[in-house]
Amino acid sequence: MTPIEYIGPKPIKKKQRTFHGAWLMLLLVGASLYFTLKPSDLLAYWIKQHDLPTDSKVEDRVSELQQTNNAGDMLAAAALLRTTHQQAKYDPDYCEISYPMGDIPADRGSNADLIVRAFRSQDIDLQQLIHEDMLADFRAYPQLWGSRAADSNIDHRRLPNIQRFFERQNADLKEISRDAEDYEFGDLVSWRLPYGDTHMGIVVPGPGERGDEKWIVHNMGDGAEWQDVLFEYQITGHYRFFTK
Repeated sequence: MTPIEYIGPKPIKKKQRTFHGAWLMLLLVGASLYFTLKPSDLLAYWIKQHDLPTDSKVEDRVSELQQTNNAGDMLAAAALLRTTHQQAKYDPDYCEISYPMGDIPADRGSNADLIVRAFRSQDIDLQQLIHEDMLADFRAYPQLWGSRAADSNIDHRRLPNIQRFFERQNADLKEISRDAEDYEFGDLVSWRLPYGDTHMGIVVPGPGERGDEKWIVHNMGDGAEWQDVLFEYQITGHYRFFTK
């Protein structure tokens, strides 16, 4: 390819700006924070700004959770590991899959698929459990999709069905709390989003120095994410489910 000669005016090199004004502004902001916030508040602010999720922090937190051998901690660890997988295209659409232990292609997934996959890593197959329960009492489940019978391809991939299954298994904790202390790692929380959709995530510890906080692993459309959003939306359900 023949280079194109530049025939416009010679670019004018901008004079390098001094940073005295910027440093003065930083000093003023720092002084303002120092005199308006307690030292403990400043530390908390610094931690929240710098201790953000990374794959290495996932590995550290997963290692800690797996050492407890607690069922809730193990599910939380499985959820955290989902955040290190290749981002899947958000796809809640119907797909024919095998049964039991059937799954859609790994490069696709919805919020419900994240829940199902996390449980499946703990040898709990929500596809089979929900399908068997729907075969036993189909009318006990939400009639929202025009289905006339249980369908193992899709029923477990619908969040209202997962919620109803947990309720029927006495895994619904009933009380909707705004106190983080009432939530344990491995719990499931459902929300109603601002535009009306049902959403669900798994309670996990926060990253780094925020390990005592209750964060969420969920899929809002950009793959599995580790975020501080427990009380970000209207909570509609709180569940704790483990098989014996």
